Amino acid sequence: MIALFHYALNPGGFLFLGTSETVGDFADLFATLERKAKLYQRKEDFQGAQRAALGRFLSPPKPKDASPALALGGLNYGAKLSLRELTEQTLLLQVDKVAALVNANGDVLFLHGRSGMYLEPTPGEAGISNILKMARDGLRRDLTTLLHKVATSKERMAVTGLRVKTNGHYSLVNLTVCPVVQGQAAALESPLYLVILDQAPPGVAQAAQTQAAHKPNLQGGSRDSNAQIAELNEELQAKEEYLHAANEELETANEELKSSNEEMQSVNEELQSSNEELETSKEEMQSINEELTTVNSELQTKVGDLSRANNDMNNLLAGTGIGTIFVDHSLRILRFTPAATVIVNLILSDVGRPVGHIVSNLVGYDRLVADAQAVLNTLVPKEVDVQTIEGRFFTMRILPYRTLDNVIEGAVITFIEITEIVRTREALRKANEQLRLAVVVRDATDAITVQDLDGRIIAWNPGAERLYGWTEAQALAMNVRERIPADLRDGALAKVRQLSQAQTLEPYQTQRLAQNGAVLEVSLTSTALVNEAGQMYAIATTERATGSTTPSAPEGKP
Repeated sequence: MIALFHYALNPGGFLFLGTSETVGDFADLFATLERKAKLYQRKEDFQGAQRAALGRFLSPPKPKDASPALALGGLNYGAKLSLRELTEQTLLLQVDKVAALVNANGDVLFLHGRSGMYLEPTPGEAGISNILKMARDGLRRDLTTLLHKVATSKERMAVTGLRVKTNGHYSLVNLTVCPVVQGQAAALESPLYLVILDQAPPGVAQAAQTQAAHKPNLQGGSRDSNAQIAELNEELQAKEEYLHAANEELETANEELKSSNEEMQSVNEELQSSNEELETSKEEMQSINEELTTVNSELQTKVGDLSRANNDMNNLLAGTGIGTIFVDHSLRILRFTPAATVIVNLILSDVGRPVGHIVSNLVGYDRLVADAQAVLNTLVPKEVDVQTIEGRFFTMRILPYRTLDNVIEGAVITFIEITEIVRTREALRKANEQLRLAVVVRDATDAITVQDLDGRIIAWNPGAERLYGWTEAQALAMNVRERIPADLRDGALAKVRQLSQAQTLEPYQTQRLAQNGAVLEVSLTSTALVNEAGQMYAIATTERATGSTTPSAPEGKP
């Protein structure tokens, strides 16, 4: 959030925070104007300052396709290189001092020269280097103190003759820290400082080494007490200054920690409040969850009941064998039972199609759509007997579809099979006709008989019993050949073959034998009886006596 404020503020804008708030780790983005009042001023960020610093020390990059420039002493003399830049680059090459561009915290923005004698990289993860952490023994304390003084006074300061330990031996180093002038916008940007390190001249270094070599002798009694006191005072003053700088940094850190602590307390209170709200929300969610569990259980019970009812209904409709089709107001198919597919050619994908688009197997009936629409218009049920192309008969009923609220939402078309009823009715009609025929045959005065194709007598009426003398029981055990004289039997067989072609023969005169052996002259009419396949299965005869009877001679005698 602090970085967002830094981005939103104009250059030099002010940021005012609460008593429990601070910029925290973003001290490089804001300058502290009044720490107790939490008043800060926007400054350039670290990356912006680093790019600005690099621009001050390096010339702009040359394009890759630029023409090669003449080299003199490591300098490029291109067509676009001005005399000022040429002079500055030449001066930089002649300076063998080590310089580091840093901010107030000691973060290194740019490093010039070979700094291995004075600085060494700190162990750990690679990142932004800090010159205070990189300084070697003998340099760190004075560098920290001098950088703090320059940051406070904004003036150039220097310390000479520092003994810096490098790879086991000591070197005399001159340290200089000066603020970097950044023009009119210096107040709005992060202040930068230039740290300059260079070796002491040979004469100064030799004198310092000689003085260090004679130092024990001087301390032994030959050295003046005032000089010794002055040296101790200077060392004490340097330590006091270092301690003062450390105390100021500690106070700053304490204030920041205090602000951070207040901020953390505020955050903790907010978290506690949020935790209480979450606890309340959790209880409400648990209550809602229990209600949802109860509702879910009830819904599962209702779904189970509905599923069982649906299964019962499906099994009921399938078990009754009644073909049923449900249609809406537009006569579109909503549902149908498997039995309805025998009458109307329906498949599952036909749901939603108009019933008039489906081809039916009905014979002689094409008013299904008109009758269904009439029932929807008049709410009067309609019943029609129909027949399929397979010869099956159904009673079709069309009824309005009513809901529990007595709302008409379509029609129900049912097909109840009555094939057995129709066949039974037809058989009863034929039985009645046969019964009436049997009465006529029984009461007839003529002899009426029925014989199969093998000549066995299968019917014998009372007239035949009176005419020939055999009872019905006796006649049913006889063959017709026993009633035909021997000389007429071949002619009788020819009549049978003729009868199979004409089905009915005109009455003709012939002779038949009676039980008492008499030969009777009779007028005989023969009729072929055929089955449903058109095949002859029996012969019916009507015999009437037309002449006197003559006794016949016993068989085998003249």
